[in-house]
Amino acid sequence: MPISPNQGSTSGGTTITITGVNLAGATAVRFGSRTATITSNTPTSITVINPAGCGVVDVNVTTAGGTSNSLSFFYISPPIAVSLSPDAGPTTGTNTVTINGYGLSTATTVSFGSNSATPTVVSDSQLSVVVPGGSSSGSVDVTVTTTGGTTAPLTYAYIDAPTLVSLAPSSGSTSGGTSVTVNGTGLASTTGVTFGGITASFGVLNGSMLVAIAPPGTAGSVDVVVTTEGGSATLSNGFTYVSGPGI
Repeated sequence: MPISPNQGSTSGGTTITITGVNLAGATAVRFGSRTATITSNTPTSITVINPAGCGVVDVNVTTAGGTSNSLSFFYISPPIAVSLSPDAGPTTGTNTVTINGYGLSTATTVSFGSNSATPTVVSDSQLSVVVPGGSSSGSVDVTVTTTGGTTAPLTYAYIDAPTLVSLAPSSGSTSGGTSVTVNGTGLASTTGVTFGGITASFGVLNGSMLVAIAPPGTAGSVDVVVTTEGGSATLSNGFTYVSGPGI
C-alpha cells in the first residue's frame, strides 16, 4: 500500500494518495491518532488531505472489511532562514549566494521577489543558489520553500551595473600617488578600483563619485575598472601614465 508523498508539513493540508487493494468504501484514514479528510476513493486508491501532526506516524485505512497494514508518514517542521550571503548582487543575477538556517534539507524553491530558482542543498542548515535576474534594481524578499513550508523572508538587494563617465585628472605620474576623481553612476557599492589591472586605494563619496589614488604604473594609457556589487565598468585607456623629467 504505497503512500505518495510520504512526507509533509507539520501544519497538515498536504494532498496524499494511498494506493492498494480493497480500498472501496473507506470509512477512515488515520495519521497516527488523527483522521484525514477523504476527497476521493476507488477500490485501488484513496486521496486525502492529511491532518496536522509531528514526527513519524503510522497511516492506515479502515473499510467495512477491517483496517489495513500501516505505512509511515514523516511530518517535516517549517524551515527557518537566518542569513543570506552576499545579500546584494547584480540585477542580471547569475551570482551565487548562500542561505543559512534550519530545516532546509527538503528545499525545492528559493524565491527572489517574483522570480525563483532551484537551490543546491549543502546540508540541513545551508543552501547554495544561483540568483535569478531581477526586473529592476531594489530590494526583494527572499523565501525558501521546503516540504515543511516556507520561511519568513530575508532581504536581497538587486543593484544595477555601474557606468564610468570621466576621470579628473586623466593623467598622472608613473610613480603613482595621483588623486583621481571618478565620475559615473552606480558607484555607491564599489568594492574595487584598478588602473591597468593594478589595485588602487579608493574612497566612495556618493553614488556618482569616488576618489582613487593611482598606483605606480608604466608610461602610457591604461584601462580603469570599477567593480561594484552590481558588476564592473571599464573606461578604456581612461588614464595615462606620464614619465617624470630627467636630465
